[in-house]
Amino acid sequence: MLQNLPLWPNSKQPVEEESETPPTTPEPEITPGIGLALGGGAARGWAHIGVLKALSEAGIQPDFIAGTSIGAVVGGCYLCGKLDQLEEWVVSLSRRRVFSMVDLSFGGSGLISGKKVLALFEDHFGGIMIEDLDRPFAAVATELGTGHEIWLKKGPLTQAMRCSTSLPGVFEPVAYGGRWLVDGALVNPIPVSVCRAMGARAVIAVNLNSDTFGRGSTVVHELPPIPKDMIPEIDSKLQKDPGGAIKRVLRRQIFGGKPKGLPGISGVMMDSYNIIQDRIGRSRLAGDPPDNILTLRLSHLGLFDFHRGEEAIRVGYETTCRALPELHQLAEMQP
Repeated sequence: MLQNLPLWPNSKQPVEEESETPPTTPEPEITPGIGLALGGGAARGWAHIGVLKALSEAGIQPDFIAGTSIGAVVGGCYLCGKLDQLEEWVVSLSRRRVFSMVDLSFGGSGLISGKKVLALFEDHFGGIMIEDLDRPFAAVATELGTGHEIWLKKGPLTQAMRCSTSLPGVFEPVAYGGRWLVDGALVNPIPVSVCRAMGARAVIAVNLNSDTFGRGSTVVHELPPIPKDMIPEIDSKLQKDPGGAIKRVLRRQIFGGKPKGLPGISGVMMDSYNIIQDRIGRSRLAGDPPDNILTLRLSHLGLFDFHRGEEAIRVGYETTCRALPELHQLAEMQP
């Protein structure tokens, strides 16, 4: 049974599961302070490393951290004191090394099983409990079937990271406490509201997708008929070389290819995820705006460009450095 798992459905009142065993230690007294909301954005999330580095160098220490998806991973590493090790590992990533961690799962409910990623988390964070961190932390996930927003504030840190980063269709959902959990960006891409609920008096938000889709314009356009050369013709190829043709078709469906510009399944999924995250993020920020928002220009990085971490870190660091005067003012206002 999943104990002490804060469950926030799509309603005004929270619903929490009761633990089978009473807590052995009293809840710590919460002092209002600064919350840091780290948004989702797949590979662009390495920019959070630069943000946290710049804040640390400036002497600004967040009192609460909430992370969605990749934001949960970087936020957890920071609170474990392993941000430098994470940066060193991220900078060392190559395209080949990234693909070596991809364990395809054709029989499951996602393209990637995620076992290698979970093993990586266990190697570095195995045995670490969220409640043992020196500051309050929450990872945001989404429950399949109900659409409930799940705040993981207790339990194994590795499980919280894995649940929060389980991108639907790409990674298999995670079974946790009788629930199937997926990426938290489906419901709360930039978890400002989580920081507020944890006790933050002021919240700094980090948006990784601010320049991806502009302002989300509506365009009225009549589409022309589909040219014949856009319709794949593979019957003859299947007759001559059925095995090779099928492999080529699958490769084209997953990664894209001919005709030129045709997106593959992975491209369609990631672009769709990007659009959903952008629209929901704007809506949530409008309803609960942060006290300061760092808008990172990262549209030149793809969501799967994990090997370009050095670029992302630099953008996060430089953007935060430019915002330090306002951030120092915000920190000085806190008691």
